[in-house]
Amino acid sequence: MSGLRGLLADTTPLRNPNFRRLWRANIITVVGAQLTVMAVPAQIYADTGNSGYVGLSGIFGLVPLIVFGLWGGALADHFDRRRLLQITTIGLIVTSGLFWLQAAAGSTNVWLLLGIFALQQGFFGVNQPTRTAVLPRILPAEQLPAALSLNMTVMMAGSIAGPMIGGLLIPVLGYSWLYLIDTLTLFATLSAVWLLPPLPVETRQGSPGLRSVIEGFAYLSRHPVLLMSFAVDLIAMIFGMPRALFPQVAHESFGGPIEGGLEFAVLNAAMPVGAVLGGVLSGWVARVRRQGRAVNWAIGIWGVAMFGLGLAVGAAPGQRLAWLGVAFALLAIGGAADMASAAFRNTILLSAADDAVRGRLQGVFIVVVAGGPRIADALHGYVATGVGTAWTIAGGGLAVVIGIVLVSLLVPVFYRYEVTPASVK
Repeated sequence: MSGLRGLLADTTPLRNPNFRRLWRANIITVVGAQLTVMAVPAQIYADTGNSGYVGLSGIFGLVPLIVFGLWGGALADHFDRRRLLQITTIGLIVTSGLFWLQAAAGSTNVWLLLGIFALQQGFFGVNQPTRTAVLPRILPAEQLPAALSLNMTVMMAGSIAGPMIGGLLIPVLGYSWLYLIDTLTLFATLSAVWLLPPLPVETRQGSPGLRSVIEGFAYLSRHPVLLMSFAVDLIAMIFGMPRALFPQVAHESFGGPIEGGLEFAVLNAAMPVGAVLGGVLSGWVARVRRQGRAVNWAIGIWGVAMFGLGLAVGAAPGQRLAWLGVAFALLAIGGAADMASAAFRNTILLSAADDAVRGRLQGVFIVVVAGGPRIADALHGYVATGVGTAWTIAGGGLAVVIGIVLVSLLVPVFYRYEVTPASVK
């Protein structure tokens, strides 16, 4: 039994009331958020019948994410982080309400939908680096890996429930109800952040302008391990994230309805299922000292899983149900690997950085984590129009494996990175 307890997730951070309130609010909010994540690409594809437009949402999300993610990190290193969370959460509520309004009005204007999406990503870009930057202020350093794993487990659990519920409800209720649920659930997070104590920056420096952002990049450039933690994730996401193709794959390869349905829901839920299983069994994460090696291996597994997914998609028209199960299993393996990679990378980032720059580095982290998949949306959507979905997905997975092997050989300092007492600020 002691061995099993050591394998299960470490719940020590939940003893902290501030973290516990945020974590519990996430359980409610993340389901609603995932309904919107499901509804936006499904609505775009239903309105246009073109994966290129679905991929275009990556560009509309990426530009504000870069601008406001980087600037939001600078804001988080200057202003009270509690106040920033309050303001940006209200902004997310408003934009989610705008999603509901356009759908309820029966709009089929794809540019309006993309415009609202871009506005939402601006608020998200400020909110997320601030949210993560507060963790070292409310938790001791040794609890950060466990806290990050708990956060990811909740996020991915919502990513299971959201797609399954959304995929089934879209044909029945339409998109407006999904957006409305997201709007209402965001009030749980607003309540949790309102109860946080004041969180001013300990050693505030300068002003939150362009110079502050540049100083954050300068700090990053002097720490190659931190820099490579971003580079390897970009390799994994840009080449290996095929989510923009899920509407087309669900419809053409697995026979689902064009507007969504069970097949689309299964594909979207598979990665989160793997991530949740990885999170539940994440007790080992806090005991890993060679975190650079662990990141590289996790990303390699991700690439192999995506290569296999491409093969499954190509073979699917013959036996759709069986190959849908294979696709689900491969996506779940990829999700578990991605969860481990993200937990290790963010632990490295939070523990090895000074508090004065944590907001800015988290801004870069959010830009990379959320921006990489958005670049992938555009890239996969474009490539698939020429070579098809199966070749696009399999080729991307192979590119990830080749890329991470090259990184391991060319930048051994990251592969050899090991947690020591001196690495914790």
